[in-house]
Amino acid sequence: MISRLKGQYGSGIRESNTYLGQKYLVAESSLIPELLQVVHDREQFDYCVDVTAVHYPDREKQFDLVWILYSFTHNERIRVKAMFADGEVVPSAVSIWPTANWLEREVFDMFGIRFEGHPDLKRILLPDGWKGHPLRKDYGIIQQDQEWVQINLGIESGQ
Repeated sequence: MISRLKGQYGSGIRESNTYLGQKYLVAESSLIPELLQVVHDREQFDYCVDVTAVHYPDREKQFDLVWILYSFTHNERIRVKAMFADGEVVPSAVSIWPTANWLEREVFDMFGIRFEGHPDLKRILLPDGWKGHPLRKDYGIIQQDQEWVQINLGIESGQ
């Protein structure tokens, strides 16, 4: 499978390897919409287990986005990773895997990453009025918690 994908996308697949028996590949962000569709259709990864991100605030492309996919046919997992800049819109995978719906909402809520084409991109864990995105490494959680608790509950925060 990795050889086929490298043959199709060439240097667009920046890295591929196996770690603890699970395949992963790192791709150029521009390839993600087509690559995810191919992995679903041709390689039969029919379940999106998770979509997550990692924040590296000192990099130009601050976010690694990771799609963890599973194939029931092959009983196999693969991780597909790509780097995106802060504010760059990421194509939604909901049309490929409906399970990506809430997973993308969580990434939006925690990291502020927008998914283009998502049917209902809004916060899923935090209240609508919450400021910022708590899983960014530059997020001041104590300040935000104190402000939100004071405004919405009218009491002093326990922080």
